[in-house]
Amino acid sequence: MARPRSKNKAVCQNGKCNFFRKENGKEITKQGKNNAHHQRFLCKHCNVAFVETKGTPLYNKKLSERKIKAICKELVAKRGIRAVERAQHVHRDTVSKLLHDVALHAKEMTNHLVHDLGLSTYEVDEILTFIKKNLKNLSPKTINSLNQAKLLLQQQ
Repeated sequence: MARPRSKNKAVCQNGKCNFFRKENGKEITKQGKNNAHHQRFLCKHCNVAFVETKGTPLYNKKLSERKIKAICKELVAKRGIRAVERAQHVHRDTVSKLLHDVALHAKEMTNHLVHDLGLSTYEVDEILTFIKKNLKNLSPKTINSLNQAKLLLQQQ
């Protein structure tokens, strides 16, 4: 007799799938780990494999989630990019790219930082302000997503 499947929190990340980001009726199975040691999943409905971090600022990052959280907390403390570089032993380009990805995923990241990491809305607002102030070449799409995240924070 086969053992029962374990419950997983993953949802399909394929935009063309009928079960795209839906919890009910999903058929997701684990498919091992990739080179960065992130769990891979397979949607049985659309037969597409994806990584657990797909659609998040953590996607395609070599840093651990713990290190990324530490960098975000350093930025909340109003430290500059070079100060974070020295404190966390990562390159400043890595910190800049992380800031850019957080800006692009600002709305989802706001919910994650407030609900999952337990940061206050004031701290998240400080991160967003820091991002907007320090990235000179923001695209209109990035600025729009930052403004939406700020509005979301004001509503909470």
